[in-house]
Amino acid sequence: MMEADTTSGARRWYVLSVLTLVYALSIADRYVMSTLIEPIKAELHVSDSAIGFLTGVSLALFYVTAGLPLATLADRANRRTMIALALGAWSAMTALCGVAQNFWQLLLARIGVGIGEAGGTPPSTSLLSDYFPWRRRALALSVYSIGASLGSMVGSSAGYASDAWGWRAAFLLLGIPGLAFAILIRFTVSEPQRGRLDEGSGPLKAGLLATLRFTGQQPALMHTLAGAAVYTLWAWGLMWWTPSYLVRSHHMRLAEAGSALSLMHGIGGTAVLVLTMMFMARLAKSNARFVPWFVAAVITLATIPSIIAYMAASSGLAIKMLWIFIPLSYAPFGPTFALLQNLAPAAMRAQTVALMLFFANIANLLSLA
Repeated sequence: MMEADTTSGARRWYVLSVLTLVYALSIADRYVMSTLIEPIKAELHVSDSAIGFLTGVSLALFYVTAGLPLATLADRANRRTMIALALGAWSAMTALCGVAQNFWQLLLARIGVGIGEAGGTPPSTSLLSDYFPWRRRALALSVYSIGASLGSMVGSSAGYASDAWGWRAAFLLLGIPGLAFAILIRFTVSEPQRGRLDEGSGPLKAGLLATLRFTGQQPALMHTLAGAAVYTLWAWGLMWWTPSYLVRSHHMRLAEAGSALSLMHGIGGTAVLVLTMMFMARLAKSNARFVPWFVAAVITLATIPSIIAYMAASSGLAIKMLWIFIPLSYAPFGPTFALLQNLAPAAMRAQTVALMLFFANIANLLSLA
């Protein structure tokens, strides 16, 4: 049953800002491996197939085995504490990547970084749904999604640290601050009552089987999950290898490629997310049915430059097309998260996001196969 929202606007936006930074750290700690492919290959003498395990399989391995159980726990336990613990764990594992001496040590550490998806995003989006009513969730989760562009920018910028101090320094610089930030989360973010802003009532508790049954009976949810998987195969499947593509095919230095991509993610991606946020604010006042149409239109628009970018013989043309493709690929983030939060009952929200990330990781594996 919906209750009066007594949370102050400042408090609500503070929590949103903090969780956006958590999301940024999660993406940065995942994406940094893509930037550092070439120096890691050179030092550890590994193949592209082994790199595929480090960039995709290692993260998906943990998520596929533990992501859904952790999300089930998130739909019952204190989400604030879970986010803080997950952040501390994956930050420690990111730092351990910087001291790995061989491929297997690095692989084990990267599996641990997978907690960033499993223990971070599902409880974070669920928590935000209890700070923002349903008409404002698309707006709030579009703001939250800015963490993806900021995190990708930081991860892409790792080439600077690698060129200056070696690839290991990049992992240490990313991992250590996250440990302190986890303490901030634990002591400054409150856990609200679950489902307090929802219209109507739903089950107080729901396990994974109940969530799967509910999802299977909701065509809109099924279509959202399927669309997210196809989107991941297209967008992130291409972007994982883009730094190496620019180095190998267009003979750019790692720092040069990282600099170009970091601006595309950080400036371009953030600009698109801000525009998306503004658009979602207007849609919330008119017709929420336009949200999935918006997502479909943006992906359609970005597909053509994505094809040209990876077929271009000219470096200049490739960079121009990437400046269109990469920023536009961020627009679906917030609306998709909001669709999942609004379509699922409060007791299933973390699990529903975990299902989306499960299929996204499977798609990611296919892109690295």
